[in-house]
Amino acid sequence: MANSMLKSTISNSDQGFLDYVSLRKDFPIFANGDVQGKPLVYLDSGASSLKPKSVIDALTYFYQHDYANIHRGIYPLSIRATEQYELARSKIGAFIGLNGDLGQLIFTKGATEALNLVAHSYGELAIQPGDEIVITNLEHHANLVPWQQLAIRKKAKLVFMPVAQLPTIADLDEEFLSRYITKKSRIVAFTGMSNALGTLLPIHAIGSFAKAMGAAVVLDAAQYASHEKLDVTTLPVDFVAMAGHKMLGPTGIGILYGRKELLEAMPPYQFGGDMIWRVTKEESTWNELPAKFEAGTPPIAQAIGLGAAVDYLQQLGMDRIRAHEKALLDYALSRLDKIPGMRIYGEPGSDTRGGVISFQISGIHPHDIGSVLANDNVAMRVGHHCCQVLMAELNIAATCRVSFYLYNGPDDIDELEKSLQKAIALLR
Repeated sequence: MANSMLKSTISNSDQGFLDYVSLRKDFPIFANGDVQGKPLVYLDSGASSLKPKSVIDALTYFYQHDYANIHRGIYPLSIRATEQYELARSKIGAFIGLNGDLGQLIFTKGATEALNLVAHSYGELAIQPGDEIVITNLEHHANLVPWQQLAIRKKAKLVFMPVAQLPTIADLDEEFLSRYITKKSRIVAFTGMSNALGTLLPIHAIGSFAKAMGAAVVLDAAQYASHEKLDVTTLPVDFVAMAGHKMLGPTGIGILYGRKELLEAMPPYQFGGDMIWRVTKEESTWNELPAKFEAGTPPIAQAIGLGAAVDYLQQLGMDRIRAHEKALLDYALSRLDKIPGMRIYGEPGSDTRGGVISFQISGIHPHDIGSVLANDNVAMRVGHHCCQVLMAELNIAATCRVSFYLYNGPDDIDELEKSLQKAIALLR
């Protein structure tokens, strides 16, 4: 996107909204996503965000002009590919406030792999029998099962903080934290933004308390990093996992930030390729960071595509994206709350909620609602959202979930409301 167009898009914003109509022109799928003449209403960015043309073009150009494997070749194609791959790392580092040692930024195939890397590598070192690993009951399976399995392997205890049962997230104070995070806690892992409810957790409060207890802090920022400004140098965290495909980037690329001294002490997660320094018949030694944790041929094109996505987000501005989402949340919550039988889960307002609304309509199964909306080309997620522990504690099986991003506007909410009213008329 040209800088002049971005300035126009921003300056035309009103009441906190970006010029989402103009922004949609950057996303080719809106021009090609009609179903039976019905335009696409995409409300599933919590699962995966759409891709702007600049990201698609970056991938295409790389494959057509600069593709080669990296780090090993001394011929021009390999050199150019290596330069672009490492440039993407520096762009992403700047995006999360890491302007220093980029060895602390590891490319993975996704946030899930990043969390598994920490659980398998750091967790095996840090956890002993009888230790405690603390997570919340809001967690996505990707930030629950790795810790559950680590606790089983190491005969440790997995402790759940019942955050979802709090009246509001403001009740998550030191008194509450002290019931679950103790001197026995070795790892505290939690989401920055719930994918199921949209709840924004107080990262500074949880991280600071956990570190005061001597625990390592792992932040699942798979949802958070695409919606909120993230500065890893000012947060009381030791590891941060991010998902490229949720922040306008391609699938198959994730990022792990880790504190250098911890990454250097951790054993490799996988073996082979560029993570090797020297191999003999008897032993092997490992490369320096970040190569130590990037075994094999890495996701080169995906990293370059994510670099282009970060360029797009940086030019638009994360503060403006957040303001847009808050305005959209306020509009959506006010409209949906008036629908008969509507029950909305999570925080009551937009200050402590990201761009996610999870709901049920009494007497109608979420899957039936989703089917009616699909016929109107309204893309909405239904199910347990990879949060079965959370659903069980809320005593429900599934919800409808709508999730917003920078290309959504009030017109999408109007179409959502219209389709929901149709579903109620058909299914009740």
